[in-house]
Amino acid sequence: MARASINVTMLYARAHARTSAAALSGNLQALSRRAGVPLLLPVKADAYGHGLDIVARIAARHPDVWGLAVATPQEAGTLAALNPGKPIVLLTPPRPAEVPVLADLGVRLPVASLAEAEALPPHARAHLKIDTGMNRLGARPEDAVRIGQRLAERGVLEGAYTHFATSDEPDLEFAWEQFRRFQGVLAELPPVLAHASNGGGILSLGKLPGMGLARPGLASYGFAPPHLKDVLPLTPIMTLDAEITHLHTARAGESVSYGGLWHAPRDTLLATVGFGYADGMPRNATGQAQVTVAGERRAVVGRICMDQCMVDVTDLQVEVGDSVRFWGPEGITVGDVAGWGGTNEYEVLTGLGARVERLAEA
Repeated sequence: MARASINVTMLYARAHARTSAAALSGNLQALSRRAGVPLLLPVKADAYGHGLDIVARIAARHPDVWGLAVATPQEAGTLAALNPGKPIVLLTPPRPAEVPVLADLGVRLPVASLAEAEALPPHARAHLKIDTGMNRLGARPEDAVRIGQRLAERGVLEGAYTHFATSDEPDLEFAWEQFRRFQGVLAELPPVLAHASNGGGILSLGKLPGMGLARPGLASYGFAPPHLKDVLPLTPIMTLDAEITHLHTARAGESVSYGGLWHAPRDTLLATVGFGYADGMPRNATGQAQVTVAGERRAVVGRICMDQCMVDVTDLQVEVGDSVRFWGPEGITVGDVAGWGGTNEYEVLTGLGARVERLAEA
């Protein structure tokens, strides 16, 4: 007997991350205006957890975005398949076997050695990576000049870049020193598309002479270091909601969740919500986390589980299927969640699991 077809479109995600196109567009415009140049928008790590396809579509039609930057060859290939219509820049070294594939896709390639410069196909476009003090990737300034000159001789040099290590710190002395080192290399090269500022650099250093692009990462998605929050009106672009999957009453004195860390002080109506640490809620937020449900802040009680957590909804009018807000641009923020979990906004956003459905909003 033939098996009936199964309609998997009737199976739904329990948690939803909604990205605001208007908020992202506003952030990009503000950052570009402050930097005084177009943006090379980092979309690595699934666009900082927001959904690569969603952010790439928004960026593709934004006039202040020159191109999109990724961290791995795999991300570059995925982004190229989306055909964003703007240049794609790979920021970290590919394997030698990946170079011709990426060049054929039109991906701009990082170069930090003479060997890498010589190995590029003639149709490649290179961005010279210069290590001015981050000590992570790139050629030291004294070596970068010769590498850049060789790339120019071969006709493949398009850009040059460095990365600030401390531009989001109150003390900017080292950031300015890095920029001076970068300028020293650029002075020995033909004109190139130069880029250095991350989000912290744009906010703290402003417009930098000789730069053609800026690379705001987390700032594009609405976040700034505490001491720089008033520089630009950035708006967090993600709202995270999850559904109540079960309602039940814990009787006074009963424990809740693993380890029996929390006991009901009275008969307590609990909502089990389909969002746990495998989805992006930090397990270390146990005992501190709050959510918004039916317009009120309520405590997450008991240890946060892999797939779900429990919320005290006593005296609220709620039903299975109702939404619980974990964070958004107002009320409880990603920063709050990060603080409860002993981490930062980067880890919370990029830690969102694949089970969380990414959605776009106007």
